[in-house]
Amino acid sequence: MERMGKRDGDSGGESTGESGGEQREGQGARPGLTRRRALWIGGGGAVAAGVAALVAGGEPARWWWRLPWNEKPRTAGAVDFRGAQWVAASPENYRRADRPADYGIDRVVIHVVQGSYATALDVFRNPFHEAAAHYVIRKDGHVAQTVRELDVAFHAGNRGYNERSVGIEHEGYVDRPESFTAAMYASSARLTAGICRRYGFPADREHIVGHGEVPGTDHTDPGKHWDWDRYLGLVRAELHRRPEPAGSAPPAQAPGSGPPAQTPGSAPPARTP
Repeated sequence: MERMGKRDGDSGGESTGESGGEQREGQGARPGLTRRRALWIGGGGAVAAGVAALVAGGEPARWWWRLPWNEKPRTAGAVDFRGAQWVAASPENYRRADRPADYGIDRVVIHVVQGSYATALDVFRNPFHEAAAHYVIRKDGHVAQTVRELDVAFHAGNRGYNERSVGIEHEGYVDRPESFTAAMYASSARLTAGICRRYGFPADREHIVGHGEVPGTDHTDPGKHWDWDRYLGLVRAELHRRPEPAGSAPPAQAPGSGPPAQTPGSAPPARTP
């Protein structure tokens, strides 16, 4: 886990073309497009902003969901993986979006914390960290979700990969093979299989990658001790299983394996691989 995000290719705002800047009020207006006309089209500033985006060459899918009647409904504390614990990351560490309506998802990026589960949750809640993954997996297989899959988490250090991927952190260290337990592999494989199934992409090494394989990164996780053959085999086995019906009970946690109480600021800073 590293400080990857705003300072590594994701400004936290929407793409505005080659200029990279936001269009200021009054700039780039089409002569025949009046305020009255904008109000007639849709009734408010949101529509006017959308029209301005089109004038500037923006893609409709990038702004259409922002109209008040189009955004997908959200429930506070909801999770995308059955049985996950919701531990919200700071809003400074991700960008609100409406994936896959605005950005298609076709990648999973595997990370290693270089520290503990508690460390990852602590830093993801820190607004100055400027990074978060969507999920964190503990060595006993317990899963926390910190960013909704709808949203763009700052985890890969590459804006394009942030927008197209789901990031999964794993407790442990790249140079300690004992970090990667059977329970962790199994839980992570179930999670990744669900993501592949949800967004319709294959479970292969083109679509499931390590953080160190993201273009432009200088990081190494998950490292040489991560067993890719074992992991992909588990993911594919999960994909061949019949999906469990919605609303079924989540898998039971082993005694004593529930999430520990978290105290913000109590964990040491994560180390960089």
